[in-house]
Amino acid sequence: MGWDKITEQINPNSIGIDKRSTKEIIKIILSEDKKVIGAINDSIDFIDKFINIVVGSLSRGGRLFYLGSGTSGRLGILDAAECPPTFSTSVDLIQGIIAGGDNAIKSSIENAEDSFNDGKEIICKYGITKLDIVLGITASGSTPFVFGGLKKANELGAITGIISCNHIKQDAFIDYMIPLIVGPEVITGSTRMKAGTATKIVLNMISTISMIKLNKTFDNLMVDLKATNRKLWDRGTRIVAKLTNLEYDNALKILESAHGEVKVAIVMHKLSISYNKAKDRLKNNQSSLRSILDNIDIVN
Repeated sequence: MGWDKITEQINPNSIGIDKRSTKEIIKIILSEDKKVIGAINDSIDFIDKFINIVVGSLSRGGRLFYLGSGTSGRLGILDAAECPPTFSTSVDLIQGIIAGGDNAIKSSIENAEDSFNDGKEIICKYGITKLDIVLGITASGSTPFVFGGLKKANELGAITGIISCNHIKQDAFIDYMIPLIVGPEVITGSTRMKAGTATKIVLNMISTISMIKLNKTFDNLMVDLKATNRKLWDRGTRIVAKLTNLEYDNALKILESAHGEVKVAIVMHKLSISYNKAKDRLKNNQSSLRSILDNIDIVN
């Protein structure tokens, strides 16, 4: 890659960094990281459009795939992996695909990103359809593996998007662009830094806001949580207690009777109905606890 790419340019603010004290280096890195929020703010409209498309696709039974190599691929896998425990989603709903496969999660297999055909082939293995969305993540904006995957996904009828930290042209097979122009890195070309931070924030936005719009939260509470360990039982109990005004021990009992499903426990208590009826009530309300509780308030 040439020096014309922003992610490969030398950052004038960090020249001579190897001669600086630890505290001075910290301040340089922090000063550069502050630019991340500005770059994301510049792309709010792009992010907004993409998230709305994701919500529509997921609500119709589609899936979201993150596709990347190296740091970009690992960030996609991390975001996808956090959705099932946070929002009780299926492991298939949001998935991360990384060049080089599972071995690349822990170890650097950087040459895996160089094959356009490998990107096309891996998309075929996941059975991508027109209901799905594939988001390529490439700080450089030039990763062959990512572009191969996006092209194949487009041929299969899927919606495609790309996150890049360089200015790139929009190929015909890419539907949505999310530019994150954070500038040259403190260590030249080390896109695990500002580029990685910006990408992580935007992936957080995509998955979290999509889950909010799909009724996976109530207010800012994680009500679709399913208690599976001590920490989650405690968190779930506190959420039930808050929304039902029950004492902690009583909230725990109702959560236990709901098999650890927070949203179901709340509906069971609020409507004085059984577990199965609470499940049915949620299903008939698009899993929206907000809809059910607001209607209770109207009736009362």
